[in-house]
Amino acid sequence: MTRPSLNDLAAFAAVAGHLSFRRAADVLGVSRSALSHAIIGLEGKLGVRLFNRTTRSVSLTEAGAGLLARIDPILQDLDLALDTLSEERGAPSGTLRINANKSGALILLRDVAPQFLTSYPDVELDLVSEGRLVDIVEEGFDAGVRLLETVPRDMVAVAFGGDVRFIAVASPSYLDGRTVPLTPEDLQAHRCIRQRLPSGKRYRWEFAKHGAEIAVDAPGNLTLDDSDLLTQAAADGRGIAYVPEYFAKPFLISGQLVTVLDDWCPPTAGLALYYPRNRHMPSPLRAFIDVLKQVERRR
Repeated sequence: MTRPSLNDLAAFAAVAGHLSFRRAADVLGVSRSALSHAIIGLEGKLGVRLFNRTTRSVSLTEAGAGLLARIDPILQDLDLALDTLSEERGAPSGTLRINANKSGALILLRDVAPQFLTSYPDVELDLVSEGRLVDIVEEGFDAGVRLLETVPRDMVAVAFGGDVRFIAVASPSYLDGRTVPLTPEDLQAHRCIRQRLPSGKRYRWEFAKHGAEIAVDAPGNLTLDDSDLLTQAAADGRGIAYVPEYFAKPFLISGQLVTVLDDWCPPTAGLALYYPRNRHMPSPLRAFIDVLKQVERRR
């Protein structure tokens, strides 16, 4: 039997961990065809089939599951040893993968990334922005970003960016000649720009005042799935939108938008960077969190 290389085993562990050639290829930074050829080559060297493959799914064979159980702790120990060596050198290196929603990615890119990349030039920051909530462990990310109140309990959360506030906004031209809404119920008489969530569901606008909370299925004939598009559509006079204040602020300053129901839109706990509680923290992630905390102290 030809002894497989470390790269062969790492490729196998990636596919076994994700049960997806596409996801594993994305994490490893290779093409799916190259990864598939590597696994076929590994199976040839070992003389056993490691995966059951169909057009819809990938699963481990009994031999594959046995191999993974034996080599996974070894590969983790190897990662830890290399990471410890990097720490001893005092210079974190490698790739740091963070999954974030759009607003979180914008804040990190503006406030944290410049200092981090200057201080740690040997680290590649791979910042993936998407609306859907993902399992950061399953999809090979070191950390994720979401609203603090939605961070899973088995994760460690580091809050940043301050409180977040969702606001209802409209253009002066839209409101001209219309009755300005004073309560969330008044929205039923208006044209609203609705939001489609990554899950496919439509977002119900959430308001609160003096301890009373209300969720409104806002009426309207336009639905969008991006905060920038929602804000722009409101500025163009298409109706009332409900967006994070961060996106609306430039339009509010320029006068293209004004707020409505302002006293029904209190701030809530903002964003958090989160990571697994019971896993070794890679040195690039530790360095990133240090920079993040420095930025927050200055804020």
